[in-house]
Amino acid sequence: MKKIYFTVTGTKYYYDHLFLEPGMKVKLRKDPENEYDKEAIKVEMDGLGQIGSVANSPFTVLGESRSAGRIYDTIGDTASGTVLFVLPQGVVCALGEESLLTPGSSAPAES
Repeated sequence: MKKIYFTVTGTKYYYDHLFLEPGMKVKLRKDPENEYDKEAIKVEMDGLGQIGSVANSPFTVLGESRSAGRIYDTIGDTASGTVLFVLPQGVVCALGEESLLTPGSSAPAES
């Protein structure tokens, strides 16, 4: 299966991105209460809580990343990812394959 990438943005509003390193694990959590974006997805880390959001603007999505709107319906309420690149413009991560929904289902695929 082809890897799905996403960009973490908005880190400056939380802890910044300077502590992030390739290989670190992140959790994605849909944010249906977000009043500005109906497809908002929070990015969280154990022990810290929210560290940013999945980018959902053509101005903040980096490289081959998908926007929050493009991955929203392919994941359940939560998902996992791994940090690949930490750049000044944002953090590029890979979506965990186990997080993807099976076609016609509301539950992630069995590993």
